[in-house]
Amino acid sequence: MSTTSNEHKVNLKRMVLSDWQFKQQGDNQWMPAQVPGCIHTDLLKNNKILDPFHGKNELELQWIDKKDWNYETTFDVSEQLLDSSHIHLVFDGLDTYADVYVNDQHILSADNMFRTWKVDVRSLVQKENNRLSIHFRSPINEDLVKLEQQGYNLPAVNDHSEDGGVGEKNLSVFARKAPYHYGWDWGPRFVTSGVWKEVYLEGWSDCRVTDLFIQQNNVTASSADLKALIEIESESAWSGSLQLSTEGIEIKEEVEVTEGKNQLEMCFTIDEPKLWWSRGLGEQHLYEFSASLLREDRVVADKSVRTGVRSIRVVQEKDEVGKSFYVEVNGVRVFAKGANHIPNDSFETEVTYERYKHEILSAVESNMNMLRIWGGGIYEYDAFYELCDEYGILVWQDFMFACSMYPGDEAFLENVKAEAEENVKRLRNHPSIALWCGNNEMDTAWSAYDENGGWGWKEQYAEDVGDKIWRDYEAVFHEILPEAVTAYDPGTYYWPSSPMSDWTGDENQHTSNTATSGDIHYWDVWHGLKPFEEYNNHVGRFMSEYGFQSFPEEKTVRTYAEEEDMALETEVMLHHQKNDSGNYLIKEYMEKYLPEPKDFSSFLYMSQVLQAEGIKTAIEAHRRKKPYCMGTLYWQMNDCWPVASWASMDYYGRWKALHYYAKKSFQDVMVSIDGTEQERVDIHVVSDILEEITGTLNVKLLNFQGEVVKEYVEQVHIPSNQAKNVLSLPTKKMLEGLNPSQLVLVAQLKQKGEVLDEKEHYFISIRDLVLDQPNIMVTEVLESTGSEFIVETDKLAKSVWISSENEGVFTDNYFDLLPGVAKKVQFHSRDTSFSPSSPGNIVVQSMYNFMA
Repeated sequence: MSTTSNEHKVNLKRMVLSDWQFKQQGDNQWMPAQVPGCIHTDLLKNNKILDPFHGKNELELQWIDKKDWNYETTFDVSEQLLDSSHIHLVFDGLDTYADVYVNDQHILSADNMFRTWKVDVRSLVQKENNRLSIHFRSPINEDLVKLEQQGYNLPAVNDHSEDGGVGEKNLSVFARKAPYHYGWDWGPRFVTSGVWKEVYLEGWSDCRVTDLFIQQNNVTASSADLKALIEIESESAWSGSLQLSTEGIEIKEEVEVTEGKNQLEMCFTIDEPKLWWSRGLGEQHLYEFSASLLREDRVVADKSVRTGVRSIRVVQEKDEVGKSFYVEVNGVRVFAKGANHIPNDSFETEVTYERYKHEILSAVESNMNMLRIWGGGIYEYDAFYELCDEYGILVWQDFMFACSMYPGDEAFLENVKAEAEENVKRLRNHPSIALWCGNNEMDTAWSAYDENGGWGWKEQYAEDVGDKIWRDYEAVFHEILPEAVTAYDPGTYYWPSSPMSDWTGDENQHTSNTATSGDIHYWDVWHGLKPFEEYNNHVGRFMSEYGFQSFPEEKTVRTYAEEEDMALETEVMLHHQKNDSGNYLIKEYMEKYLPEPKDFSSFLYMSQVLQAEGIKTAIEAHRRKKPYCMGTLYWQMNDCWPVASWASMDYYGRWKALHYYAKKSFQDVMVSIDGTEQERVDIHVVSDILEEITGTLNVKLLNFQGEVVKEYVEQVHIPSNQAKNVLSLPTKKMLEGLNPSQLVLVAQLKQKGEVLDEKEHYFISIRDLVLDQPNIMVTEVLESTGSEFIVETDKLAKSVWISSENEGVFTDNYFDLLPGVAKKVQFHSRDTSFSPSSPGNIVVQSMYNFMA
């Protein structure tokens, strides 16, 4: 996948290098290589290793990262390119420790996966038969030396060093490389090497525009005050003009350019700009800005970028209980709804544009408006951010540091400084970037200012060593990274660590589950075995992490497991569960909330319903507390391999039950029924839209045969962008003389005859409901070309699952179906970007089919 989006138009010649081969250092046999790619995928495509994701093959492939590997290609250089004054060899991404040679001349030693490496090779290349060689040094062997020199381990709780055959040695912290490559509690350990982004020759003469940044100083509906920052590299001093253009605007100024690097500025205003909005609030208009250098009215160099004009702030203001924490877009408070994103594959280069688009469209279709790019993965490819721009998905962008403490030697800090500068500059034009965050969970894990706080990390070290580790932490996250954001993306908010209560440098800095400022990662449900109901009691200002696991569907499980592996405690099933207690926790919670599954296939289904019910409880608890709480991002959106995990969408992009539940719980106008207080049921309406809602709430108490037992009607008025408890019903009076095991409460909100939302509520655990076998009828809608169906039942059908032969998603799934209520669902094909399509053969089942 190309990682360069906005190309220069003139005076720049480019040639991507192809036809690569590779071999293990010391071997004689060269094999064809795919670039971009990595050593694991190249070995697989040459049938030298087994499928890394199948069974326990991961453990058999740990030898790969202990070896050195060579990559090579030969190339000719065109006359046109040779005519250039400068010919740069550009590596958009080398993973990670690499020595590079051109025609046997050493030109580069790389040591950071997240940086671009560029060398002028004009004096080294010839017209024909040039040879480019890259020697990748083993990241394990390289960093064992650094660990020995340091003399002590640094914390890295998700470094699966034992699986990698290096005992308890935490090596991931030394390499500027994707941390999740070393294993995580949802991912395998594949410590890759290779050319993971494009390699190309770039020729230029005279001058070139190297960067264009549209800095947005003040944006309102009436005007946008902008500043274009244009970086220019020139061979000599000269005079000419600089022209900036976009829709209906063309500005020209006379400029002086000196030899070397120049930075020019051009301030301008757009009257009544077409604003960029996050999803749900307006259009995602994108302007294309072009900067051109002219001499005697001839364009000698230019560059274009695409960005949206908008104002984004992270607002932290003191109030009566603490400090707010929310994102404001164009002056509007935004309740952030979404999930945490991890890399879509253990091998990044396997991720296609289609897979990215499927993820972003899945976010849009489920009513999200934010994804958090978590700090243990990669700074994503340009395509990811471009899709977020196009569809209005805000990005919480972590720097790539997670759940570890890092060294602080001069070479490491300089490397991080260069990485930060490059990636901030690369991403800063994307209107979707809402904030930069230094790291994941490191402030709270160390808890420097709380003697009794943290994860027990600081207690492992002598005082002088512990002090040094914290000073090194502050050098990166309180100095280098915020300085990079301030210098290169001024106006965008920087938050040192997630979660954190405040940036105070004292005991008030570290967060807790009861913090009234900052953001919170709440994990007492799951890791702490607390019941789902506890989600209602722990709501912070911004809930940036919380989660619950499930298995993927059987179709996915069978891609990594054979028939004999299809049981909860088999070696393969345990291997594809990277959280030590994961399978036990799913089973423990299932026994509390759901009926006993009749077999392992049923367990897979039940685990998804369980996960969905838990996260629905959390999402709706958070949204009901608006505006005290202004963000809910569950863990996690996606998977990097087929596995039991917290994801709502599995490795193959198949929506789990959670993703369908999230779609409903993230609706811009939502009904939420809260029965936490046993003496009453509270019905809330939450609105994220900018218009007020005046409508009717119809509430019916029904038995499982669909008969109305009681009915309530309430006229409701919800101001714009607010949440409100619109009706409270006394539970005891409502259920008097009735059996709660066969009752459901349904609340429906209508405005001008249109159903805005509808939710069901049960008075006891699903486990204790008396479910009979429903007769579910499915009818294809005429003239829908096989894409639309009416689903009906004669009695309550709980958690109806429609599975399809073809890959795609339904407009609704895992829903409760009531007698007398026809449900219309449409199938959207994955191949055609969520367009209506035929699902092929379908199977419709409900919870009754899976109960013992």
